[in-house]
Amino acid sequence: MEGKNWHDKYYKVLLLIPAILVLFSIVYLGIFHFQTGDFFEKDITLTGGTSVTLYDDVASPISMQTELAEKLEDLNVRSIYDFGTREQKALIIETPEEFDKVKLVLEDYLGYEIVQGKNADVEFTGSSLSESFYKQLLVAILVAFVFMALVVFLIFRNFVPSAAVILSAFADILMTLVLVDILGIKMSSAGIIAFIMLIGYSVDTDILLTTRILRRREGTLNEKIFGAFKPGITMTLTSFFAIGVSLVVVHSFSVVLSNIFTILVIGLGFDLVNTWITNVSILKWHVEKKEKKK
Repeated sequence: MEGKNWHDKYYKVLLLIPAILVLFSIVYLGIFHFQTGDFFEKDITLTGGTSVTLYDDVASPISMQTELAEKLEDLNVRSIYDFGTREQKALIIETPEEFDKVKLVLEDYLGYEIVQGKNADVEFTGSSLSESFYKQLLVAILVAFVFMALVVFLIFRNFVPSAAVILSAFADILMTLVLVDILGIKMSSAGIIAFIMLIGYSVDTDILLTTRILRRREGTLNEKIFGAFKPGITMTLTSFFAIGVSLVVVHSFSVVLSNIFTILVIGLGFDLVNTWITNVSILKWHVEKKEKKK
């Protein structure tokens, strides 16, 4: 452990990986915002519109999407099916259009009347209410991030280690958001809440790592890093696989949970990079620099 192993030689070079990812993410989001006017695509929970859960086990979501796309703006149709039998149980139809128009178009297409509480469940959210809720959620993310940063600074009372933890959490959110955009996933209110949860997931292993390196007296620097790596990687991978399995299970019947779990799985994947490359490299560089001054 005392000798110059590969990590001692190349840990600074490894910082290029997250640096390139962060730079790409900033450029991509800048272009995305220029083209769309926002940093991600929103679903109707954030833009307002109509959501119809239609209890129909025959109608094809693909055919409905194709045939009604010109009649209903920004239409999104997907099926809900039984996880075990894979049989279709219902369809979810979402569009920014008013319900009255949606009802007429669907009834004309299906050939039967849509009755709330009998063969369908209908939800309509006004655009002003959705916009207000959206702004409140963004404020919640900002407040959560600021309080996280304050707590980290209070714990370590040292600028570089604290900044490394905050940078890693920020990079997790930034990279996750970019991949969500690349995959074409529409952000829901639940998705924004998932980003708040991701702040907590991102910070826990970073704090574990920083505490082991700065406050443990016994062992070399590499031994402290490896000592933090074993429980830290176990925590992250356990969450990653547990949420991944949950995503597979709920994908067919819960849009809300699917949105949350997808974002968390992506975020935890990036957390491995930002904790064990970004944070480790910055901390190692900081500690070695301090030891040379002694």
